[in-house]
Amino acid sequence: MRRVLFTVLATLLCTASAAAQKTKTTPASAPGPTIVNRSGAPEDVERIIRAFTQRESEFRKALNEYGFRREAIVQTIAWGGQISGEYLRVSRFLSDDTGNRYEKILKFPVPTLTEIEITAEDLDDFGGVQAFALESSKVGDYNFSYVGKEKLDELDTYVFDVTPKVLSDRARLEAIKKTKPLQRFFQGRIWVDDRDFQIVKTRGKGVPETDKAKFPTFETYREQIDGKYWFPTYTYADDELTFKTGQSVHLRMRIRFTDFEPLRGRIRVIEEGDELKDKTDPDKPKPTKPKP
Repeated sequence: MRRVLFTVLATLLCTASAAAQKTKTTPASAPGPTIVNRSGAPEDVERIIRAFTQRESEFRKALNEYGFRREAIVQTIAWGGQISGEYLRVSRFLSDDTGNRYEKILKFPVPTLTEIEITAEDLDDFGGVQAFALESSKVGDYNFSYVGKEKLDELDTYVFDVTPKVLSDRARLEAIKKTKPLQRFFQGRIWVDDRDFQIVKTRGKGVPETDKAKFPTFETYREQIDGKYWFPTYTYADDELTFKTGQSVHLRMRIRFTDFEPLRGRIRVIEEGDELKDKTDPDKPKPTKPKP
């Protein structure tokens, strides 16, 4: 979130959303994740990391075969506890045959935020680090530190602290901060089921931050869908963002992922107004990209 002194207009946010969806960043290559084995770590901790990162890749691939609904709400909280501003975006997501994800906005009233601005990085985080934490393609860019085992409801989990290597590389960090939108990484803690080797909970934040752009610490919980995959279903944050000017903003965020449904048949994404070349099925739905 970025500090602002004016009301954010919905049209600007839509433009930022389109930019966030189309922008793809590729971090510099890294030889592999760095692993720190603290006292009491299992001897096969490297195998555990390989297993859950592989499962994360399978999970990402499986998610492309599902459509789902996302409701994201960000609120600023005044001194008395009342809501002083709000951003709400309800969308339906689906993926095409090449794995590109598309958003159909179902509800997006004009935001009333006046203290902060929802940036392209925030929109990227909604569907990136806040929901899924680690990208399998970026595993080599992280340091993993084994913390221990923890009971999470009925699950036995391995716990790891995760830090992006870029935070210790000042030159690369400064280069990333100059990109628009910023390349996003996860920094925090993950809980991995000791049987399925899938991430079931994350707590942390999206990084890097700048003097003007701060991001909340969040928790994301996953649930098992169709008895196979642990998909994110709930993200929550209640944090105080402090900017270089000394201004603090109390922020509350909730993101819900619901209505997971397997996609059946081929998905063809066309621009609104374009005609389908295959007209054999006049009742075939015509998904469209969101308008900027």
